[in-house]
Amino acid sequence: MMPLKAVFCGYQTGVMILALLIGNIAQATPNKSLPGTSGLSHGCAALPDHARLREAMGEILRSGNAGIFTPSLVWISIVDRSGVVCVVAKTGDAWPASRILSVQKAVTANAFSNEKFAFSTANLYSAVQPGGMFFGLQAISPMDPQVVYRGHPDSYATVADPLVGLRPGGFNTLGGGLALYGDKNTVLGGLGVSGDTPCSDHIIAWRLRKVLGFKTPKGVSMTNDDNIIHDISGGKSNGGYGHPVCNPAAKSVAEGLPHAKTPRKGE
Repeated sequence: MMPLKAVFCGYQTGVMILALLIGNIAQATPNKSLPGTSGLSHGCAALPDHARLREAMGEILRSGNAGIFTPSLVWISIVDRSGVVCVVAKTGDAWPASRILSVQKAVTANAFSNEKFAFSTANLYSAVQPGGMFFGLQAISPMDPQVVYRGHPDSYATVADPLVGLRPGGFNTLGGGLALYGDKNTVLGGLGVSGDTPCSDHIIAWRLRKVLGFKTPKGVSMTNDDNIIHDISGGKSNGGYGHPVCNPAAKSVAEGLPHAKTPRKGE
């Protein structure tokens, strides 16, 4: 039998090696592969880059999005079809917590949309509550902390954001996540917005998707798309896909989204 002292020393050595490995991972440069992410085949080339996203954000974020902040203060993320982060951007002093939430929303909208129809994250809110058909969904794919918390905050929301090129996972069922569709109902990825009320995040995401030139997919809403649904009464969604009303103004704006023109600069 191995002496107890030798076992203890071996344990200490193992812990030190593990700590060094974790330290090296945390200090890895942006886009360097982490365990479980090497060799990912992703399609960021088919999606807007950082400059195009920033340009599109500038076109609409000064308009009234029926939220807490005007101009809007949000984080915006784009992932490709495999869940790899392509772009992370933000405006002003957006809530730091919303960086991760925006990525979760993009991941979720992409993960639950296909060529038949799309679920926005807002459509999933009631479905994941107790008694809903997707109850517990939000808990089955936790984000990878080695991916989410790596890198220096000074690089967040830049072209070198440490999340870019990696797949963090995570689901979120608050409004603000939409799938991105190309030709022939092909899902190219997901868009996530966070930093205001979930209803305003959804409005901003919807307007951004239009400005960026992506198609509006079929979905479960009354207008046959993936718009937010306000049908919760007595704590239950009548159709099973409802989202809480954040405020009357946001409800009114959201109801008009399917019929609104593409926002233009200055509007």
